[in-house]
Amino acid sequence: MDATEWLVGGVVVGLFQENCYIIGSKRTGEAICFDPGDEVDEIRALAREMRVKITRIACSHAHLDHIMAVRALKEETGAPFLLHRDDLELARRMPESALSMLGRRELPTPDPDHFMADGDDVEIPGISLKVLHTPGHTRGSICLYGGGMLFSGDTLFHGSIGRTDLPGGDFDQIMESIVTRLMTLPDETVVRPGHMDETTIGAERRHNPFVLEALAELRGR
Repeated sequence: MDATEWLVGGVVVGLFQENCYIIGSKRTGEAICFDPGDEVDEIRALAREMRVKITRIACSHAHLDHIMAVRALKEETGAPFLLHRDDLELARRMPESALSMLGRRELPTPDPDHFMADGDDVEIPGISLKVLHTPGHTRGSICLYGGGMLFSGDTLFHGSIGRTDLPGGDFDQIMESIVTRLMTLPDETVVRPGHMDETTIGAERRHNPFVLEALAELRGR
């Protein structure tokens, strides 16, 4: 699919300053919302500004700062919700997590309409994104890849990686995911992470201290 026909917009939402993305088709006007973490009004405004209709909702993982607006957005748009199966229980615990961390009472996140698995395509007319299962931040963490872009959730950041000290986190696993799944992508791939600024695969391969250390260990074996 011709990525020049794609529309990509982002908005920073919530207390945790999470990056929510809308990936839409200029040709069809349909769009995927990736990681609607909070502030559904801001997400709605971005879709209106982009002149697209959200017809898929996908989440990189089920931490509350990436899924708190799923229910409101799904009820408003009717779009199916997609998540990796390994994060289902984490998603079901979101209201309890929100109350504990934010002092907010949230309605339960709806169960996914479909589970994403490694190698699947998240598709709408005019857009196709490949699912890469990248466990380590959570067991069910995924990235979406397509159009020369990687939507990396909380797996890979500009100069850093996702934290692994929360339930389901595993440092060795996230590094394996990054080295074997993400560092094999072309250098020019634009990385759009779940927090902070965008980067590229090439820049992270050259400068990210976690990646440099892991690659050096591989070369030394």
